[in-house]
Amino acid sequence: MFSIENYPFDALQVGEELRLVHTLTQEDFSLLATQAATIGAGIVDPTIAATRAFSVDAAQGGWAGALLNALIAGRLPGAGSKLVRHTVETTVAAQPGDVMTIAARVMAKAPEGRRVTIEVRATNQHGELAMAASAEIVAPKATVAAVPRDEFVEQMREKGRRYRILIERTRDLKPLKTAVVHPVDEASLMGAIEAAREDLMEPVLVGPEAKIRRAAEASDIDIAAYPIVSTEHSHAAADRAVAMARAGEVEALMKGALHTDELMHAVVATEAGLRTARRISHVFAIDAPAYPRPLFITDAAITIYPTLTDKRDIVQNAIDLVIALGIFTPRVAILSAVETVSPDIRSTIDAAALCKMADRGQITGGILDGPLAFDNAVSLGAARTKGIVSPVAGQADILLVPDIEAGNMLAKQLVYLADAEMAGIVLGARVPIMLTSRSDNTIARLGSCAIALILARHREARLSG
Repeated sequence: MFSIENYPFDALQVGEELRLVHTLTQEDFSLLATQAATIGAGIVDPTIAATRAFSVDAAQGGWAGALLNALIAGRLPGAGSKLVRHTVETTVAAQPGDVMTIAARVMAKAPEGRRVTIEVRATNQHGELAMAASAEIVAPKATVAAVPRDEFVEQMREKGRRYRILIERTRDLKPLKTAVVHPVDEASLMGAIEAAREDLMEPVLVGPEAKIRRAAEASDIDIAAYPIVSTEHSHAAADRAVAMARAGEVEALMKGALHTDELMHAVVATEAGLRTARRISHVFAIDAPAYPRPLFITDAAITIYPTLTDKRDIVQNAIDLVIALGIFTPRVAILSAVETVSPDIRSTIDAAALCKMADRGQITGGILDGPLAFDNAVSLGAARTKGIVSPVAGQADILLVPDIEAGNMLAKQLVYLADAEMAGIVLGARVPIMLTSRSDNTIARLGSCAIALILARHREARLSG
């Protein structure tokens, strides 16, 4: 169970300033109403404060007041505070995707009643002052570890919860006609059948028909409703599935019981493959219960030692995916072992170059920062300790890893040591490609299918619009 410590009255100093960066997201809408009502009534609920430091309700015009209340409840002074009075002035409209840089400063202290005056200013990504506020607060007398309610923590840390949310988002979408490549074992057959039951795909089984039927019979799986395109062996299955995708006969590919390099060899073939102008790369969608947002790691499965040009495409692929999944202006942390640029560590030089490429419009749609070590990318506390002021540090959505070794180890460590779930998808090809593993459980496989379906329909809508 996690907790939040506050700043008691005696620990606050006049002139002390707290600086934070927060991107307003659609997810914030669902938390704001409860948060604003609870804290606005002068009651600081640590459960809500612990959930998210800031929230927004642009539709009701109350985003600024809610942001102020959440800041007081969750950060400065934090749990145990009571809001006495406040004034809020907004100068520009806010919406999901806006990146707010918030500066909160302690202006005055009065021992009588432990009164503290705080001024808060929020500036958006365009450098415009979006909100100016002042608040008089009764600061807490002592340090309080605010512990969320057990049932709330259980809900937020439920394994696979984010994949289930994605699956629910697909209910009104037409299933993807998908070539399942070489499904000659129970795991690959069941993955396709479960996805079909959830209306995520219409499977077409591509591979040696006799082996497919024997596997289905041995596992007591009914495949009578699904067409089979028979091939001689796994290499032929990969070639046939890719040809079907090129011809528009299927809308996606799913890896079955064959090696990844077998399938990808057919995908990247110069003449007959599924290449586009963008480099093909892979993204792991990580559902880590202890992390307060979805997390995406790239590239941990396709590109072994990416060049700077490769990394540009890898980042852009990931940004485009995350936007399609509904995260506005995703934050990209470019990982290395250190936070400073060093000529001895190539990944730090690449990080600096990628950030400048984003400044020049060569990478669009996201906010990049790096080099950042892993702890500073995912922990606001670690970033503050090292004095890192960044719109990405501590709240990354996407982690760009230096190479496949680092990415593969990081993703699997999260699964086996942090109780995370891991879904995966290949990007940059003409169609989405699901690289499922025999070790994946059902919810991870369904998560990959939901991601592929949402991405495909998002592309369709963008092209038709």
